[in-house]
Amino acid sequence: MNTIEANVVTPDGSVFNGQVEMVSVKTPEGGLGILPGHLPLVSLLTIGPVRLKSAGNIQPVAVSGGFVEVRKDEVNVLAESAELPSDIDITRARAAKERAERRLAEAKKENLDFARAELALKRALNRLEVAENK
Repeated sequence: MNTIEANVVTPDGSVFNGQVEMVSVKTPEGGLGILPGHLPLVSLLTIGPVRLKSAGNIQPVAVSGGFVEVRKDEVNVLAESAELPSDIDITRARAAKERAERRLAEAKKENLDFARAELALKRALNRLEVAENK
């Protein structure tokens, strides 16, 4: 089966590097599936899981925005933050979700920074989705 090199990198270093059959990402325009031979492109990423398919297995990575760059022979995910399921503390992620839900409710009542609270909730939900659906 054809493969393409995939790299997931954050300012703190590499999170994933390897040959994969497919990379799935979330962009502002919707989901994007990248197979070997895909046309080159650069796109923004939204908060959501990046899915790396290899040998029939899917490795999810919780990504909190960034860019995806598709080149002839590689896919580079340049993320603000990225975590493998094994690196996510589920208890801490659940606590972050609960805090974000409280902030979101307060933001609605007190006309505070709703967008910031909403982003915090999206990040927490993304981390939980990846951690719990290993």
